[in-house]
Amino acid sequence: MNVLGKWFSKKEKLKIEFCEKNLDRFYSEEDFVQFSTLFNDKRIEYKEYQCQSKCKECKKSPYAIVNGEMITCESPLELLGTLKKMNK
Repeated sequence: MNVLGKWFSKKEKLKIEFCEKNLDRFYSEEDFVQFSTLFNDKRIEYKEYQCQSKCKECKKSPYAIVNGEMITCESPLELLGTLKKMNK
């Protein structure tokens, strides 16, 4: 039964929140295409907010709030890689 539990265990969904202003500031159309594969995963819930009141961080680098924790990276593609690792 322990083996079956490992095979059929439910993984917690990643709840990812983005700031619209941060997306406009750092992301290109190509970046959004790259992110689409991640967003098609059923274990991902994402939402875009007009503003998250994190203006200081928002101006510095791409970020996302993942399950309540702020994740910042140097580039959108680096953030994508981090999110993919968190989803494994």
